[in-house]
Amino acid sequence: MNFSQRTNWNLTENALTAAVRARRAAGQPLLDLTVSNPTSCGFDYDVAALLAPLSNGAALHYEPDPLGMTSAREAVARYYRDVGAIVSLDHLCLTTSTSEAYSFLFRLLCNAGDEVLVARPSYPLFDFIAKLDHVRLREYPLLYDPNADIASGQGWSIDLHMLEELITPRTRAIIVVHPNNPTGNFISPSEREALGSMCSKHSLALIVDEVFLDYYLEVSQPGFATDELQCLTFVLSGISKICGLPQMKASWIAACGPQPVVRETMQRLEIIADTFLSMNAPVQFALPTWLAARQEFQQQVRSRMSSNLMLLDDRIGGTAAQRLAMQGGWTAVLRVPRTIDGKEFAEAALDRGVLVQPGEFYGLDDGRAVVSLLTPPEIWIAGLKLLPVD
Repeated sequence: MNFSQRTNWNLTENALTAAVRARRAAGQPLLDLTVSNPTSCGFDYDVAALLAPLSNGAALHYEPDPLGMTSAREAVARYYRDVGAIVSLDHLCLTTSTSEAYSFLFRLLCNAGDEVLVARPSYPLFDFIAKLDHVRLREYPLLYDPNADIASGQGWSIDLHMLEELITPRTRAIIVVHPNNPTGNFISPSEREALGSMCSKHSLALIVDEVFLDYYLEVSQPGFATDELQCLTFVLSGISKICGLPQMKASWIAACGPQPVVRETMQRLEIIADTFLSMNAPVQFALPTWLAARQEFQQQVRSRMSSNLMLLDDRIGGTAAQRLAMQGGWTAVLRVPRTIDGKEFAEAALDRGVLVQPGEFYGLDDGRAVVSLLTPPEIWIAGLKLLPVD
């Protein structure tokens, strides 16, 4: 069969995944310190209240709006007003996921073979979306200060010089994640200004993924949803993280920046959205209720993050491991021994019945491991005890 080159992926199962599958098949115990699906982490959900708005009878009447129902977009606009940002309804486009939002933007901005710049380390999802949309990704580095003050959370920074060096005539956009996953660093004010100037100078769009914006450790950080920006900016977010409801499939794009270009942008984006009309009516009717109730869930998550981080720091203090600085997000990056008794760290941990993610999954250097701060406390405590760091 002749398949598209877009789907010519290496489908071979990696060694760690195979080992995890074999361990589970054998019925051996496994303490998973990587779980990041909030619906599987023991948080309290008001089931009746969350499901009730899905039964709105008005959803039986089909009245498609390419950008999303007005009531749903108004709820998103209120979310931004709560943090001091004003986003026009005409500048919002609802999507079923941030993955779909990225795909819409790649099609909006790029011809086949054009380039988008993305940070390394970062979540590997971009690779698949870009290939499906015939877009080439080029990676710019995030740098870590080995002398970073862990308590301050500030340790990562964008290599702005290298970032600009990577810009070519085929570059169309720069992606930043605020805060980054898995490093947990927010874009600093100076980086924000530099990114705006760089994108304006080279006529690039700035794509800002803010799905973890509400999950800060100490101090909340301003988002990018503002018309004060020098360049065309797209802010992406959704209820997968904001409300802990990944299964409900509701996200959005907020377009910001110089008004003339934003107006043309939304005209083109509306046609893309109209081609697919992917948002379903029940979820759009429920979105105002879900967003209005987000604070209780977010407080549970921030409390879990803080508690698990404290336990992690206590466990690895004085050992061969070290936690890297972070400001927000759901993950923690550890500097760990590259090998334990001749085995890679993640493999050695698995032998003890503990699952961690190898840093290479995110493009991190050797000797790094990633764990999820959403892990339920009883699993977290037991798993930390078995980590091979002593």
